[in-house]
Amino acid sequence: MSSQHKPTIVFCHGIWADGSCFNKVIPALQADGHEVIAVQYSLESFEEDVAMIKRTLNRVGSPVLLVGHSYGGATITAAGVDDRVAGLVYIGAVAPDVGETVQDQLNKYPSDIFSRVEVKDGYAWMLPSGTEFFCGDLSEQEQKLVWATHFPPHADLFTQHPIQSTPWKSKPSWYILCLQDHTVHPDLQRWVSKRMGATVVEVESSHVPMLSKPDLVIEVIRKAAKTIQEKTTT
Repeated sequence: MSSQHKPTIVFCHGIWADGSCFNKVIPALQADGHEVIAVQYSLESFEEDVAMIKRTLNRVGSPVLLVGHSYGGATITAAGVDDRVAGLVYIGAVAPDVGETVQDQLNKYPSDIFSRVEVKDGYAWMLPSGTEFFCGDLSEQEQKLVWATHFPPHADLFTQHPIQSTPWKSKPSWYILCLQDHTVHPDLQRWVSKRMGATVVEVESSHVPMLSKPDLVIEVIRKAAKTIQEKTTT
């Protein structure tokens, strides 16, 4: 089939990151013929972050495969109700149900990273030692780069706006479960992915497999995109 029938892939980042965290996986998907874009939202307001995804959907072709990492799992859940969204991929992510916030989910299985966070001037900054729990399977040089470029969220971001809809109940979903994750606890990932009924792929990685295990992430997204393509062209 021609590339114009292939799903558009829209990436949604988590906290302490921006769209560039997907730089190791985007080129291969573009080479496959997909339109690909990484949303750049502010981490100031959950409502505004979701609105930015919707603005992005207005600028790309459909059907769309939404890919959310970490906090991005909440934003793609909120935005995924859009009719243009045909499937969702979660990477070490939260996946709230109706009435739940991100913080509600994190409270179920507390993780190590938040002992390495400093709240200052209304924002949650990762301390330099936090990379051990965030991206500990990257080289020391890469960890230093992650810290130098990390993007702090507003301190109350996780408690804002409970989810109003759950598209993962009606649309196909995939979940990359990170077994060495110290940011979103693996037990939380296991619980949410089972509740979703997602197709689960486990990986021995830290919280950032798109940086430490990009080939696996690419392969999961390819399979998800192929499934959506087959469903929307038959």
